[in-house]
Amino acid sequence: MASGSKKVIYAALLGNSLIAVCKFTAAAFTGSSAMLSEGVHSLVDTGNQVLMLHGLKRASQKADKKHPFGYGMELYFWAFVVAILIFALGAGISLYEGIKHLSHPVPIADPTWNYVVLGLAMLFEGWAWTVAYREFQLTKEVPGLWKSIARSKDPTIFTVLLEDTAAMLGLVVAFVGILLAQLLEIPELDGVASIFIAAILGSVAIVLAYECKGLLIGEAARDDVVDGINKIVADDDRIEGVNELLTMHMGPQDVLVNTSLDFADDLSASEVEDAISAFESTIKQMFPDVSRVFIEAQSLTSHNRAIANGDSQNENN
Repeated sequence: MASGSKKVIYAALLGNSLIAVCKFTAAAFTGSSAMLSEGVHSLVDTGNQVLMLHGLKRASQKADKKHPFGYGMELYFWAFVVAILIFALGAGISLYEGIKHLSHPVPIADPTWNYVVLGLAMLFEGWAWTVAYREFQLTKEVPGLWKSIARSKDPTIFTVLLEDTAAMLGLVVAFVGILLAQLLEIPELDGVASIFIAAILGSVAIVLAYECKGLLIGEAARDDVVDGINKIVADDDRIEGVNELLTMHMGPQDVLVNTSLDFADDLSASEVEDAISAFESTIKQMFPDVSRVFIEAQSLTSHNRAIANGDSQNENN
């Protein structure tokens, strides 16, 4: 998955770098507000890809004393930073440029530059989007784009996919705005296009921030993982039941499992230890993403009593 994520990011980084240079060159020659907004958009996306690569590198660090569960969640943090940058820089500057151009409209000097650059940009962005979409398809768990994004635990792929989708929509808006401004001789439409681009970027940033927030504060493992663990317990005669099962993604392929199990009363201490070891081994074999398993041997009555005591202490505090 990490190699797939990097492939998507490198493709987007290369495409956005080339596009940003082309767009800023066209904006300098033509004075187009929409083209300048698109240049800023591509520049922000380029920076975002650098941040995502940094996040992948940080997340790959091994656990240490300060971070005993590793650094996997750093990837979620940097994905959240990317969402903020898209909103603050991409959408903010595009909105500013659009309003400024509406207040002081300037006719586009030579729109031919814009059309050439937009055509090249669509080719580059189309290629990057195709790479991201194909990789995303390989990781889809359920039908439907939005459901798959909501269930995905790897923000790198769906972040790049949404960025590239916003970029393609932005190119279409810029093309229509510039074309109408030229044909109708209404330069203000160039500024309107910038405002629409800002709205697209803002919408994508909000979706990304929402999804990354869920991952950052801790999301449970997929339903099939939780159901599979419960089935392992049900098939083991030494375990009478699950008092509690807690799971959390510490990274895209790093799941933490905490569970309290009620073992049969006739088991000896060594037999309970053997059952715990077998239970942990089976979980990790069935679900490679599970990296840590913490098991508490406790009767259901004792477990409920411990929870009740904890709740009463919290209320007193």
